[in-house]
Amino acid sequence: MLRPWKLEFEIDKTLDKAVYLQIADTIIADIRSGRLKAGDALPGSRNLAGALKINRNTVVEAYQVLINEEWVIPKERKGIFVSDQLPDLSPTLHHRSPSHENQLPKSEGALINFDDGHPDSKIAPVTELARAYRQIFNIKAKWQMMGYGDEHGHLEFRKMISQMLNHQRGMHIHENGISITRGSQMAMFMVAQCLLKPGDQVIVEDPGYQPAWHAFEYAGATLLPVSVDHEGMDTDAIEKLLIRHSNVKAIYSTPHRQYPTTVTLSLARRIQLIELCNQYHVTLIEDDYDNEFHFGYRPILPVSSFPELNNYVYIGTLSKVVAPALRIGYLATKNQDLLEKIGSLRKIIDVQGDVIMEQAVLQLIREGAVKKHIKKATSYYKNKRDFVYQLLEKHLKPVADFNIPEGGLAFWIVPKSKLDWDTVTASLLEKNIRIIHPKQYSSNHEVNGFRLSYGSLSEEQLEHSIKVMSEVFGQFS
Repeated sequence: MLRPWKLEFEIDKTLDKAVYLQIADTIIADIRSGRLKAGDALPGSRNLAGALKINRNTVVEAYQVLINEEWVIPKERKGIFVSDQLPDLSPTLHHRSPSHENQLPKSEGALINFDDGHPDSKIAPVTELARAYRQIFNIKAKWQMMGYGDEHGHLEFRKMISQMLNHQRGMHIHENGISITRGSQMAMFMVAQCLLKPGDQVIVEDPGYQPAWHAFEYAGATLLPVSVDHEGMDTDAIEKLLIRHSNVKAIYSTPHRQYPTTVTLSLARRIQLIELCNQYHVTLIEDDYDNEFHFGYRPILPVSSFPELNNYVYIGTLSKVVAPALRIGYLATKNQDLLEKIGSLRKIIDVQGDVIMEQAVLQLIREGAVKKHIKKATSYYKNKRDFVYQLLEKHLKPVADFNIPEGGLAFWIVPKSKLDWDTVTASLLEKNIRIIHPKQYSSNHEVNGFRLSYGSLSEEQLEHSIKVMSEVFGQFS
């Protein structure tokens, strides 16, 4: 007999948050609190829809979110149950003791550049942003516009960022825990300077994001690489490093869509990562560089959204949403001592951010222009992703492995044979195709894979390039 689950919440249709997400997050909260335990059955979609007086499809969508995020599992002809492999979510967690530089192409024709996953600037809401910028500049009195502001950014803009993080990404952050920066790399640099000192150690994903590594090393820290597999960062390897090394100050991770492989950190590993950070008093630096464009029900919630996590810095950006050239990033943390240090450093290097631009973007958000653009862009990029997947299936499948990503603007391509990437990248460049050399993803070993970014390229460029890649990979396999 199925154990009944007592319904103790109501739908608030006045919220911006979609109803199916309200249902999903309430069930997640009940799993976290222990009201729902491993193996417990959820109500049937018809029964729950009837109790809430909503359309059954809304409940089905909520359950799909829970399945995608691994909180529950469907059992054929039986129902949906809380995952029986669910980790311990109680507040008292377990305790356990010489570079090859690309040259200019030799043949004629325009260079096709596979960047790091940039959006298509042609669909950016540049006109709306320019209009908002002019309006803000004209409306505000000169004495308001030309004076210095808060080193952490415009207060109303920070409030909007905190609202977005809390409502859409499940976080619990106040505007006074947010600092606006000129892009996510500036946020990374300031965190490194204010959190780390010479002799500290930082655990990083390998393959991973070298610009972040450089920021940590510039602060005097030593990197401890950890491998990545189909479940994301290897948390068992993290534990071994924490046991062996006493100076680990932080763990840097891209858990949503790991850079560069695009894999998502599994729920079990997320919980283990939280447990390890808490046990060893380590700060999680979570880089959510690729959150906005998601093609499923919703992006996986940040690790920083888990209330069990004690110390974190969450880093994000608005560059991909509003305009590629727009340098507005942000960091969020509950560590006020760290935030004060970051504010002091900001005053030294930049005094403050671009207050006018912050207010212009804020206006676009309030008008709904950003929401409208994200909806339009998500559909645009999903269609382009599907187009690229068809090309890969047609041309690259015999020589390379790949999975279809649930979001973002890039595929991770792994050739079936180990390639000499110096030769491959040079050969592609001869044909006017530039990819990022896999050496850019690792410091101590060669990675046999590369990011195929599709956001900023046309369908014609993509089709031509993938055909050429198939020929080159086949030639050197």
